[in-house]
Amino acid sequence: MAAKEPETHLPFQPDSPSSFPSPPKAAFWCRMEGRFSGLIRHRKFYQMILVLGIGGNLQIGYQISVINYPSMYIKKFMNETWLERSGSPLPEGALLFLWSFIVSIYGAGGLLGCLCSAYLTVKYGKKRTMLGTDLLILATALLVAFSKRAKSFEMILIGRFLFGVSAGFCLTIHPQYAGEVSPKKLRGFANATSAFFWSLGKSWGQILGLRECLGTESSWPSLLAFIGATAFLQLLTLPFFPESPPYLLIQKGNEGACVKAMHQLWGQEDHQQELSDLKQEAENSTKVLSARDLLRDQSLRRQLHILVAVVVTLQLCGINAVYFYTFEVFRTAGFAEDLLPYVSLGVGFCELLSSFLCILTIERFGRRTLLWQGCGMMALVLFLLTVTLSVQNKSHWASYCSVTLVFLFVLFFGIGPNGASMSVMMEIFSQSSRPAAFLIGGCLNWAGLFVIGITFPFAVDALGPFCFLLFMAVLVGSGIFFYLFLPETKGKSIVEITEEFSNPSPFQKRLTSALRTGFRDDLSAYTSF
Repeated sequence: MAAKEPETHLPFQPDSPSSFPSPPKAAFWCRMEGRFSGLIRHRKFYQMILVLGIGGNLQIGYQISVINYPSMYIKKFMNETWLERSGSPLPEGALLFLWSFIVSIYGAGGLLGCLCSAYLTVKYGKKRTMLGTDLLILATALLVAFSKRAKSFEMILIGRFLFGVSAGFCLTIHPQYAGEVSPKKLRGFANATSAFFWSLGKSWGQILGLRECLGTESSWPSLLAFIGATAFLQLLTLPFFPESPPYLLIQKGNEGACVKAMHQLWGQEDHQQELSDLKQEAENSTKVLSARDLLRDQSLRRQLHILVAVVVTLQLCGINAVYFYTFEVFRTAGFAEDLLPYVSLGVGFCELLSSFLCILTIERFGRRTLLWQGCGMMALVLFLLTVTLSVQNKSHWASYCSVTLVFLFVLFFGIGPNGASMSVMMEIFSQSSRPAAFLIGGCLNWAGLFVIGITFPFAVDALGPFCFLLFMAVLVGSGIFFYLFLPETKGKSIVEITEEFSNPSPFQKRLTSALRTGFRDDLSAYTSF
């Protein structure tokens, strides 16, 4: 028998081509490969999110921000038109009333659009209703674009109202559509894009409203009508995308079309888990609820409380007050008057950046965490901002602190409540109750905008910078409420979220136990005699 040759142990050579990469490096490349393959697999979904955003909340943000820039030119046009018609100029009070009416009628149109949106989306689906909204925006843009040539400021008034109606549609349809076409693991990302496109529309309106762009006396009709271009772009591209899978299965009962839409948006692999979740939701859904049915349904009372809390937080968080004080803060800090619009544009970009950061972080940290911690950080910033605004006339350093705090507040607003609120509203309601929930939330939102617009100037006159303390109290209360009563919805199906709402929260269990124990102790004190 031949002798066995001794084994030779060669040293490990990490730089040799045959050697394996170190575990951290391998993990990194695996993650990058997974993300790249996910982008390829879901490319149709990402394209649809872009198309929905361009024709959705982007036009709302644009209309809200752009109306302030041509105000001086529109008032001049109204006065000249009236002078040409009657031979005398408009009285100052009448001119102010007409301008206020043009600005505020946008909210009336938005409220009407919200009231009609639930019926239209249930009857015709979100895709066809969205396409109809694009046609309305296009017709309205043409109306506003030719108002100056027709010498009719009434066309601007009608256009603002119709733009508001389309905004009411977009505010309710866009987030629902985006959330329903997304797979469960990307649902938070899709919902957070609603706030991002809203902020993008505001920034786009600020850019085009500059005097170097369309913010001039000759081009203000084009500035108001520019949003028609985004509606036209969506009108051309949205027909190539499917209706939402939940609508096709639950409300239309077409499983084949639902599976086809899933494959088109999420890739050709098996989507049995998502399909089974939708089937389970369809079994638990008896009918599409109206707003009245939703308000009467005791099983959805906790979801309604959270819906109201979310809307109240967005309306009373103080973001409008911060924007109102922005110019005063920057003037006190020493910025030149002609630079203020560009500095204000920087604040808008800060909100846009924070909304984008929310898109990247919402699936990691969850909706509940972003909401309650965002409210807490915003409340802290408002307290500090009240202090610095109160002393900035005496201390020059306080004005620079105020500028920093303004940017911090906008940053926390975009990452927290602004980005996570729509995801919460989308996920706590099922397909049967979601249209009615968004109708109620939209009406509360538009009514809140109207009330805040009327009462805020009086609050500023009476309290000055101390009005921030009122908003701070709202944020503290909202943060505590979300921490105690809002369950985390990340990675859960609608059925799982509904079951979690049907059970008492841990805080409610502890409170009920404490109350029962206290009641028994009190009762024993009386029965011991």
